[in-house]
Amino acid sequence: MIFETHAHYDDRKFASDMDALLSSELIRAGVDKVMNVASDMGSVDTTNALSLKYENVYAALGVHPSEIKELTEADMKHIRDLTLGNKKIRAIGEIGFDYHYEDYDKRTQEKWFIRQIELSKELKLPIVVHSRDAAADTMRVISEYYTGNESGVNGVIHCFSYSAEEALKYIDLGFVIGVGGVVTYKNGKKLKDVVTAIPLEKIVLETDCPYLSPEPHRGERNSSLNLPFVVQAIAELKNVSAKEVEKITYDNALRLYGLL
Repeated sequence: MIFETHAHYDDRKFASDMDALLSSELIRAGVDKVMNVASDMGSVDTTNALSLKYENVYAALGVHPSEIKELTEADMKHIRDLTLGNKKIRAIGEIGFDYHYEDYDKRTQEKWFIRQIELSKELKLPIVVHSRDAAADTMRVISEYYTGNESGVNGVIHCFSYSAEEALKYIDLGFVIGVGGVVTYKNGKKLKDVVTAIPLEKIVLETDCPYLSPEPHRGERNSSLNLPFVVQAIAELKNVSAKEVEKITYDNALRLYGLL
């Protein structure tokens, strides 16, 4: 069985076949559980709704750093209220920093990253961290708010794109590392080095679908049906069987999202 730890099935790219995927196709393919992750306030509501409709779908609610310009405290209350009313909401995310585009507002991104960390701590939930071109600031904030967690997992660094040394620091702070399609790319050496360097017990599988399809489907719409390509790439890097990768990462995901 496979646990998809980061998907966006409420994206319009799944308008024609989302129900078929979530109700039957993924389950038949061995993708037993899906964490749908919100990115803005609209998807907070649609993600919550998906988790209520499908038994195999869980929810992470939060606002992506590129979508925080209009955020208010009323939005934080809405996320809090939804979470208190739905036990399938298992994380706050995706939250963090994104400095990729020139018009980013560092101060506002940090304000709402910290505010959502505070919300996660109030609700006793892990966080799903988005960090793009923001290695130093992400590490600084995470280091300020978190220490290692022996009883569970503080969160996941989603779509990890930094060095193996940084990955090991996040692991020391109680986080796991999200690995997806980039590990299959010829130019994905940095992520391959990370997978080689860190314990398999600190890796979770993700697609970020509909984005970041693995080889041999790069450039196409992604879905959780492509996770076996990620599994195989990790198995080859760790010199273990695909079944072992599936089992260990599945247990890692259960631990991450408090489902053990």
